[in-house]
Parts: sequence; structure tokens; C-alpha cells
Amino acid sequence: MNWDKLLSAKRLGLESREFKNTDEIRSQFQRDYDRIIFSSPFRRLQNKTQVFPLPGSVFVHNRLTHSLEVASVGRSIANIVAQELRERNDIENKEILNELGSIVSAACLAHDMGNPPFGHAGEEAISKYFSEGSGSKLKDVVTPDEWKDLTNFEGNANALRLLTHQFTGRRKGGFALTYSTLAALIKYPYGSDGMLPGKKKFGYFQSEKETFFKIADELGLKKISDQPERYARHPLVFLVEAADDICYEIMDIEDAHKLKILETGKTFELLLGFFDKKEDKKFFENTDVIFKEVTDINEQVAYLRASVIGKLIQETAQVFIKNHDKILNGEYNKSLVKGLSGKSEGAFETCQKIAVRKIYNYRSVVKIELTGFNVLGTLLDEFITAIFAPDSDYSKKILSILPSQFNVEGYNFYKKTMSVVDFISGMTDLYAVDLYKDIKGINL
Repeated sequence: MNWDKLLSAKRLGLESREFKNTDEIRSQFQRDYDRIIFSSPFRRLQNKTQVFPLPGSVFVHNRLTHSLEVASVGRSIANIVAQELRERNDIENKEILNELGSIVSAACLAHDMGNPPFGHAGEEAISKYFSEGSGSKLKDVVTPDEWKDLTNFEGNANALRLLTHQFTGRRKGGFALTYSTLAALIKYPYGSDGMLPGKKKFGYFQSEKETFFKIADELGLKKISDQPERYARHPLVFLVEAADDICYEIMDIEDAHKLKILETGKTFELLLGFFDKKEDKKFFENTDVIFKEVTDINEQVAYLRASVIGKLIQETAQVFIKNHDKILNGEYNKSLVKGLSGKSEGAFETCQKIAVRKIYNYRSVVKIELTGFNVLGTLLDEFITAIFAPDSDYSKKILSILPSQFNVEGYNFYKKTMSVVDFISGMTDLYAVDLYKDIKGINL
């Protein structure tokens, strides 16, 4: 793969028009960023669970604040990489390297837009409805690959669908984003038929298969397998992934401290673990000076968190540069944080273990997951039953709630089912709970 082909301002759905990265106030890639941030699906992320239940008196991260932070970190990593790439002689169009930060930050903004309500538990709830619940009756009326889509619902694939699918009454190409921004979003460049053994991750539903192939062909993504069809990642995916990894791991530690799940001493220990007494002597000297003035514990934690993120930005950028040629050849197959060394490597692994043991299994986190299973399972059953038996009075009332953009004509069971999944996966946590209560009569 080569950068001159990988970076394209061509827009999906607007292929007949020529888009150049001109000297206008906003570049084409900055327009992608703005198009996403002003969209309704992006705004709805403010009421979608990240890890902890939506805030009461203590404000913790939701999907929207997480995505904004990921975009900030991703831009910084990309700018460092761009600076290094400008020194290479094998890239003709060096000007477009100035836009790496814009491309990565736009993809970072969009990376969670396909996630359903209730965090990752929402993905599991949708999958289980089809594999173990009432939705299992659809197995015989869809293709085997379509069935894999339904029984392994994947937020990453749903993000690509949300951004590119032509919903009823909407324009061709969905958001009509640039090919490069879309490619930077596709973490798993294969469909559900190409899932790796023991994994449930994939990058596109069967409904977006041709869209993915169009993107891969336009940007020259390397094909690494025919049966099943798998491609190498667009190189910028690694930067988006690194920004996400850094933010959710480090910010979850800070949130856990605010919620008193982690003690202050343990939080300090985890964050200071990224620094070496000898190699980072200046950091410790500065910290001693700052902490004499800043005595608020939460501010001290915030300072350490910011310092850790700054260090990881530099280090993951260098991991990318070090493995640049392998990445462009499709030979690098792990996240950039897995390539960390020294103190950061051990400290990141420690944070991950603590998160699994103390944060992700915390009582309030488990409770929101249980809520997600019940609410989403019920809503799926109500709407899917209605679209396949639309003539009853009850079904007509249920379907009257379904927005017109999700109406699908004809008798294609897969398309109709996906339209319901589109509607429900796009809900906020609060709307899903309220609709569940309305349908069940609980609000009365």
C-alpha cells in the first residue's frame, strides 16, 4: 500500500464529482469532522453508556465525551506521524500529510456511533436475541452470512452502516464522507464470514459488503485472503485504535477514582507506574513542584492522567513509525499499545487487569448490563414481530412509532430485520428505557 493512493478526498456517493484538498478555509477532511459533529447520531452519544451508568451527582464519561477525547488524542498521534512521514522520499503528495490529523480525528469521532444503548452489553443483547431468543426463528429465512451478522451484532460494522447506508428518504452515500475517513474507521477489514477463529469482531455487515469493496479498491488496500475475503487495515486505523485504547483505559481509571471504586493511593500508583524514576526524573521534579500548589486530590489525579496520556501519545506514534513498512505491507497485526515497551508496557497491562477485576465487574456496571438485556430484547421482539405480521391492530400501532427512514418495502427478511436493528441500536439509553416502559405500561 502507498500513501499517495491511501489518502483520497473522493466522497462516497458523490463519485461523479471531483474533490480536491484545496486551500479553502476547511479542507475536505475537516468537513468530514464537522459533518459528524453536527449530526444527530453523534449528539445522541451523550446519552449512551460508556462503562458506568449515566451520571448522577458525579459526572463520568459517556460515549460522546469519550469520542471527543479520542478525537483529540488521535489528532495528536497523527500529527506526530505526519511530521515523521514528511521526511520520507517515497511520498509524492506531501501536502496531504498535513491532513492526517483531520482524517484520524474525524474517524475517532465516529468510531462509537454504531454502538447500541447500554455499552457493550447492548451488542451482546442484540446478538443473543437472535441466537438464543425469539429472533432464532429467522435463521431459516436469511442467508448463512446474514445470520452471522445478526447473531454477532458488531458496533464497528454498524458504524460503517450508519455512515454509508442510504436510509429511506436520505441521500446516496449516507454521510457522503471521504473514502479515507471511512477506511480509517474500519478496524476489522472483513465481514462476518471472515471472522477470525474465537473472535466475534468484523468490520462490515453483508449489506455494506459492496461499499467496503469500493473503498478498498479506491484506496488500494492490500488483499490478504480470498476465502474468506480479508484485507489489510488502512494504516490510519492503527492510530484511531491507539487513541481509543489510551482514552478508555486511562479515563476509566480516573472515573473509577471519582466514583470511589479505586482508592486514591491505588490510583496514584497506577498512573505513576508509567514513569521511571531515572528516565523521567524531570517529570517527578515538576510533579513535586506542582503538587505543592495543587492540593486538590481530583486535580492531582487529572494532572497525572494528562501526563500519562501525553507520554502514550508520543510512544504509540513511535511504535507506528518503527513498524511503518510492516503496516503498509499488511504484516503488522496487533494494536500499537501492544508494541509499547519499558515502564509503559507493564503499567498499561496492570491498568487493564485492574479494570477487568475492579471496574468492569463493579455492581452498577453489571446492573446496567442486565437492564440492557431485558430492554433491548423486549424492544426487538415487539418491532420484529410487528414488521412480519403488520396487519394486526397492535402491529400497526407498534410500527407507527418506527420513523419513516427505517421503512423497508418488499419481503426481504434480512433488510426488514436490519431496519429494526438500525432503529433500536440508534436509541439512547434513556429513550430505550422510556419506550420499554411505555410499551409495557410501566409508565402508567
